[in-house]
Amino acid sequence: MEMDPVFLTQQVLNGLSFGALLFLVASGFTLVFGLMRISNLAHGGIYLVGAYVAVSAVAATGNFWLGVLSGAVAGAGVGLVVERGLLRRVRNQEMPEVLVTVGISFIIADLVLAFFGGDPKSLPSGGTGAPSGVLTIGEFGYPYYRLFIIGVTVLIGLALFLLQKRTRIGAIVRAGVDNREMAAAIGINIDAVFTGVFVFGALLAGVAGAIGSGLLSLTPSSGTEILLFAMVVVIVGGLGNIAGAAIGSVLIGIIDAFAKAWVPEFSYFTIFAPMALVLVFRPYGLLGRRS
Repeated sequence: MEMDPVFLTQQVLNGLSFGALLFLVASGFTLVFGLMRISNLAHGGIYLVGAYVAVSAVAATGNFWLGVLSGAVAGAGVGLVVERGLLRRVRNQEMPEVLVTVGISFIIADLVLAFFGGDPKSLPSGGTGAPSGVLTIGEFGYPYYRLFIIGVTVLIGLALFLLQKRTRIGAIVRAGVDNREMAAAIGINIDAVFTGVFVFGALLAGVAGAIGSGLLSLTPSSGTEILLFAMVVVIVGGLGNIAGAAIGSVLIGIIDAFAKAWVPEFSYFTIFAPMALVLVFRPYGLLGRRS
């Protein structure tokens, strides 16, 4: 079993880059659950929309950043339609909410298959502004694009922390999480807060899809696959907890990277076994709170 420092460093960075992508998806999912108590199973479908829109935009314009922006806007737009047009009609009805979001996910996957086909796609390389090339230090080489994903996610994570802890908007959202009825009683428009958080979570999924399409191959089933990993992250870290999502993302990303390198036949086992242990011994997650 290879244990040289270059190999170990590469696997750690592989885990961090994949974990960074998972954090972008999981943070939006856990934000929505934390405030609205909705398990948005359409979140993977929104990731898929952001990814395919970004791929199409970069192919048409040759501009990487325009593609990322297009994917983010598309994700936010789908989120707005889903929340205002569908979920608002079944609010506080757990089973209808789950069924609606599952149905949306299937519809998006089928529409993607109809319009783009089932062949794997990825973000076109060489677009204007796209990170490219390899960082080389002695015998060590690593793609700039993966480092870019890690850097972007760190910045977004810090922005989420500051937004949640240091701003009036964050205080309003925390008030809605802690006691929705009291927040509404003191004049907070809780419906507008719900919509804003849902759209913001969808925007994060769109961004994840846009930049993730340059890291992972893209097929109509990619939304389901990334949502499954993100849900593992959320369960391990704790539902509704951004810091928990960050810790869970790092753990799952690194475990996945080393498992695929050392025991690829057990890679799924090494991901879901820790989740099962967390559910048994700490069912509210590493940083979650007892409900």
